[in-house]
Amino acid sequence: MSATADLIRLEKVTCAYRSEPVLVNVDLAVPTGAFIGVVGPSGSGKTSLLRVVTGALRPVAGTVSFPSGPIAIGYVPQVETVNWYFPVTVREAVLMARLDGRRVPWSSREERDEADGVLARLGLESLGGRHIRELSGGQQQRVFIARALLRRPKLLLLDEPTSGVDVRTRHEVVHLLHELHHDGLAILVTTHDLNGLAAHLPELVCLNREVIATGSPRKVLNPSVLERTYGAPMEVLTHGGMPVVVETAPTTVVPLREEHHEHPA
Repeated sequence: MSATADLIRLEKVTCAYRSEPVLVNVDLAVPTGAFIGVVGPSGSGKTSLLRVVTGALRPVAGTVSFPSGPIAIGYVPQVETVNWYFPVTVREAVLMARLDGRRVPWSSREERDEADGVLARLGLESLGGRHIRELSGGQQQRVFIARALLRRPKLLLLDEPTSGVDVRTRHEVVHLLHELHHDGLAILVTTHDLNGLAAHLPELVCLNREVIATGSPRKVLNPSVLERTYGAPMEVLTHGGMPVVVETAPTTVVPLREEHHEHPA
């Protein structure tokens, strides 16, 4: 794929908070129609990377460019950061995507119709009037994906979309992301979920402040790369042709107590 097809390109990007580096010399290109997962431990810079892409975090070195011109970007935050008791309905939460910077705090009929169309696409058409805290975990995640889609993005960013959800919700989210990607949307997603999400993506970036490796799950989910990324040994098995990561428990040698046997006199 030619470089001109890249939606966004990071070259030698370094970022810091209070002089503490969080990203170092990061190179990343997101082509049109890409589906890329970013994996790494807590504190490895995954969320900071998304903030660089959105423009919320400025590099102290390196460049961020849009080779094909400016693009609309949709962002889905971690569900743990959302105040689910904020008094809004599902439809109102989605419409907030169009109210940023608006002088009037209400939406047009066309915008409401478009929001309803996005909700219907994500299977939430009957929940528009319900309070967001009344939804299941999977439905809540879909609401914020709907909100991001209302911006008509070329690139969708998701921060840990399967964190803290049950297996069924995780499967729903993975299936939905593959549907959106199939429709032509470029997706960049961070995740801790190596087996449930990362192993099912076309391309991965292993990150620990700097890029450790990039490539397909079969290429980068190997013991050497994972130990460099996470700082701990991991085993990788193959099941159904897919890599399965298993954390290696530390080995502790417990000395056997010497047994004393009494002999009859």
